[in-house]
Amino acid sequence: MAANDAIRPALIVVDMQEDFCPPHGSLAVTGGREIASIINTLLAKPGFVTRIMTKDYHPKDHISFASNHPGPDNQPFTSFVTINNPAVGKESETKPQQLWPVHCVAGTPGAEIISEIDTSSDHLVVHKGMLPGVEMYSVFADAFGNCDHGTNAHSVSLDVATTLKAQSVTDVFVVGLAGDYCVKATALDAAKTGFKSWVIEEGTKCVVPAGWDATKEELATAGVSIISIDDPIIRQLGGNC
Repeated sequence: MAANDAIRPALIVVDMQEDFCPPHGSLAVTGGREIASIINTLLAKPGFVTRIMTKDYHPKDHISFASNHPGPDNQPFTSFVTINNPAVGKESETKPQQLWPVHCVAGTPGAEIISEIDTSSDHLVVHKGMLPGVEMYSVFADAFGNCDHGTNAHSVSLDVATTLKAQSVTDVFVVGLAGDYCVKATALDAAKTGFKSWVIEEGTKCVVPAGWDATKEELATAGVSIISIDDPIIRQLGGNC
């Protein structure tokens, strides 16, 4: 970033996949496809040290899929099951897991990045949520907060925190889907990991749109900055706004 060489920003584009976008996505987020132009504008900015595109990449037997559990308490969006911590020595730790429709199964068209996203710029693709027994909303850590890549090696394809730190990244900008789940979790974990964390509001949509105000409060309380694409710090990254 020419205006401030002390800042080394990274862009994380979260889960801009077919299954999360209308009209045919199995877990389509209202307006999800419409944010592609905003994201492309950001991807084209030369000031980013690195760009990462995350992809949910679940096995068919993933624990979050409602159809993998017996009824009647297996309704997507409303039912929950209990999951166990996959970390060695912590297997007795449990937490509730919300159930979802089958989505982003590895190797299927629904797991692919939507064609509206410009993938021509240099970027890394990171697969997450690959371990059957645990959810992974954030690209930094699983649902239990396990962030050591030795623990998460089967759930995520790249240790993102270590990769960013190796490039001396200071600030992480997050966009994509969905604002109230994977975007939120990624931004929160970026802050916990020691990066200055930012969410660009026009670059995300929520599963539950009415919940965005509460999500912004949670993010702000954790030290995440919610900004507009017109914010001066974005303009400093160069390119067209």
